[in-house]
Amino acid sequence: MRLGIGPGEVATFTKTVTERDLLLTAEITGDHDPLHVDEAYAARTAYGRRIAHGALVLGLLSSTASTIAHRAIANGAEGVPVSLGYDRVRFLKPVFIGDTLTARYRVDTTDAEAGRAESACEVVNQAGETCLVARHILRWVAERPPPA
Repeated sequence: MRLGIGPGEVATFTKTVTERDLLLTAEITGDHDPLHVDEAYAARTAYGRRIAHGALVLGLLSSTASTIAHRAIANGAEGVPVSLGYDRVRFLKPVFIGDTLTARYRVDTTDAEAGRAESACEVVNQAGETCLVARHILRWVAERPPPA
């Protein structure tokens, strides 16, 4: 199977986290933990202020994975690349409102026979501190034949 990408492919996405991002993430996920949405509560914690949801930080990698998938399609991939999932996700530093995060995605290995690619992922803040690391797996699935 032709994957359309190879080891060394890189994609990045940068975003500054806002209060609105935290509130929308709380609404979407149902996670209204006061550490994310209540400034007075969060001020009394070890963090001293609200922190972003882990799902929000991990979600930034969706953009980079999509960039790689679209690049594969543009390069003639056979099938459609879809996310098989993230492994070994670790949250290493808290993310605060106002932090500018850069999600970085690097394809490490590809297996055309299995129709898979594995990539290293990280999210770093404006100070260059790594906030999140993970592994991502893309899987190529066959396209449906056109309707008769």
